[in-house]
Amino acid sequence: MRRLIAGIGGIALATTLSQFPEYAQQYTQRLGGAVDELRVITEEFDRAAQAGGLDRQAALERYNASNDAFLAGRGTSMTATFQRYDMLSATLAEIEGAGPVERLQSLPAYLDTDIGRRTLEAYKPAVPVTMEGILYAGGGFILGYLVLSGLVRFAAMPFRRGRGRIRVTRG
Repeated sequence: MRRLIAGIGGIALATTLSQFPEYAQQYTQRLGGAVDELRVITEEFDRAAQAGGLDRQAALERYNASNDAFLAGRGTSMTATFQRYDMLSATLAEIEGAGPVERLQSLPAYLDTDIGRRTLEAYKPAVPVTMEGILYAGGGFILGYLVLSGLVRFAAMPFRRGRGRIRVTRG
């Protein structure tokens, strides 16, 4: 019975962990799309600033110094856009340069972002046919099997009969 329960736990964890490479791939695609769009906005702003004889910082300062609340708000918005572009670009470079284990260790960072949340909302499970997916599935099975086997064994300890007891006979 213990092996059956441990096997079910192993299969459940194998299935769960085998999905991580697909999630990471879908996340990376969304992140890449966001970076591409922010790059277009950034380059367009920089070209417009340069055409006006300004660099990015000088153009932002002109926005922020404006007495027009709309223009000042656009300056603040563009500053936030540039910061997001820099942050997402760095994250994308980090993910693309990471190995399978490093990506798994960074999972909490993916889930804390707006892109990570949206990726989970639109996530489509996939059968792991890559070596990475198969390795995650195998590792998940072993880990799930061992954990549940240990838990079942521990929970059953009070109900074991006579094992480990010393019998004393008088002769």
